[in-house]
Amino acid sequence: MRLSLYLVLLFISSYPSVAQQRTYCNPMDISYRYNFEQLNEKISYRSGADPVIVNHKKEYYLFVTIQGGWWHSKDLINWNYIVPDKWPMEDMCAPAAMSVRDTLYLFQSTFEQRPIFISTEPEKGKLKFYNRWLPRLPKDIGPWDPALFHDDDTDKWYMYWGSSNVYPIFGAELDKSRNLTYAGNNPAQAYKAMLWLDPYKHGWERFGPNHSDPFKPFTEGAWMTKYKGKYYLQYGAPGTEYNVYGNGTYVSNDPLGPFEYAPYNPVAYKPGGFATGCGHGNTFQDNFGNYWNTGTTWIGYNWGMERRIVMNPAGFDKDDHMFANTRFGDFPHYLPTQKIPNQNGTESDALFTGWMLLNYKKPVVASSTLSTPTDTVRVAANVADENPRTFWVAAQNKPGETLTADLGTEREIRAVQVDYIDYKQTVYDSDSTVYTQFKILTSTDNKKWDVVADLTKEPKRDRACAYVQLDKPVRARFVRYEHVYVAGSHLAINAFRIFGNGFGKAPAAPATLTAKRQKDQRNADLSWSKVPGVVGYNIRWGIAPDKLYQNYQFWNDEANSFELRALNVDVPYYFAIEAFDENGVSVLSKVTDDGSGLGKK
Repeated sequence: MRLSLYLVLLFISSYPSVAQQRTYCNPMDISYRYNFEQLNEKISYRSGADPVIVNHKKEYYLFVTIQGGWWHSKDLINWNYIVPDKWPMEDMCAPAAMSVRDTLYLFQSTFEQRPIFISTEPEKGKLKFYNRWLPRLPKDIGPWDPALFHDDDTDKWYMYWGSSNVYPIFGAELDKSRNLTYAGNNPAQAYKAMLWLDPYKHGWERFGPNHSDPFKPFTEGAWMTKYKGKYYLQYGAPGTEYNVYGNGTYVSNDPLGPFEYAPYNPVAYKPGGFATGCGHGNTFQDNFGNYWNTGTTWIGYNWGMERRIVMNPAGFDKDDHMFANTRFGDFPHYLPTQKIPNQNGTESDALFTGWMLLNYKKPVVASSTLSTPTDTVRVAANVADENPRTFWVAAQNKPGETLTADLGTEREIRAVQVDYIDYKQTVYDSDSTVYTQFKILTSTDNKKWDVVADLTKEPKRDRACAYVQLDKPVRARFVRYEHVYVAGSHLAINAFRIFGNGFGKAPAAPATLTAKRQKDQRNADLSWSKVPGVVGYNIRWGIAPDKLYQNYQFWNDEANSFELRALNVDVPYYFAIEAFDENGVSVLSKVTDDGSGLGKK
């Protein structure tokens, strides 16, 4: 705790003024492209999934499924969309990317023969063929959802892949002397199984919302990270269209195994809150050596595969256990300016700004609504319910339409996020007409208004998850979104999220938290005492009292009991809870075990 407090002070001191603070907020604020994948069904939507962020020559490149290009950033905040000068035979699904020395390698998911591309100037969109065809593998084997890996210590090259509820994650060595084709003389025998899902032992690998569906789960999204001589083979499960989509890892002393299941899985997991799910991504290091884990969060209104991208702090603790920190994962966070030790696994908590959600289910007034207020699908109140599948639709997509949130009392406003959803749109491709512009205004009395953010003064780009940090804190009770422009026939917003702080004390922690492991050890029954007036709770758990890396967020207007179905058989668990409101976060409650007695054996 002392180290975490020290880091908080250190981060604050490294920013001379609030205006210079650098923050981000999930879902990532990039120019998600309109997806032609459902054009024949006349379904128009923006989407992004299966992210890979590569640190290449101290700059960052983001590759995402079916986006017609990639994004380039120098700071992990501002992303510039790049259109390549050449592209494969079709757009890339779940692309593999890797940086080795001065070259960036790029490969697409395929069941056919496809080339590996290289670039020494990816910031300019320059691509070259590295090889023309990877040899064909047996039917249905792939390589779909591939990941490329170069072992810097041995100078050997590998590929991992798999996307199925039938097949495992596969791995193979690649022969650099033969332009990264499969090593050996017989490509059909060059690969082998690395890992299989085991939902009968690993509760979090079960399919469905909150792991409640008996359907056979999917594994996909392989990624390899080497840390202190060990190989961490990561995978996504159990399904991208559910709140419990996460990343797990197996660990080995050899890049092709055998691999051992990590008992602290999943390493990245965010089933509660606004941006739920964080599976099928990758792990990378920033320019300070900090680890990050990317993933896919679910929207799923227009189509089951309508998604966005998230990025969470990650790392390895003193026992070399891998983790990703998703606590308040869809609230504003700082970008670090130096290395975070992470030996205790919670030092990355210091990246959380402490800016709280100020308008959960607070009153919202719209200038117009497409239908009558009895239609709950489209009313203004939906932008404050933290559900990405409910939304408001304006009567017309025209400048001047507004949403006005009443916080109930004056608060200190630090940032806003405006999330758009595609409602009965007719846009099927992103071009120069697809961009986002709006203004944010604040008021203390709902009469005199001040413009505190204006996207018309910025270069035009599409921002489906527009996150705007104010230049300086603003004291206000009312916050207004004033529309200027979005492409398409409708203006539809599924979240108008306002962040900052109240002027009161942080809440008290719940007085009680009980956890009881069921006979089926994959499940535990949780219950807690409510704290009057708070906004919500974080239940934190892990395999040891000092390893509470998992997190499930609940709202105070929900039930205060829950069946957690994400546990591993024969692994003891420990739980604690914290409450939060507009003023801050409580201290963490006393840690309790799961009552199974496993930790005492």
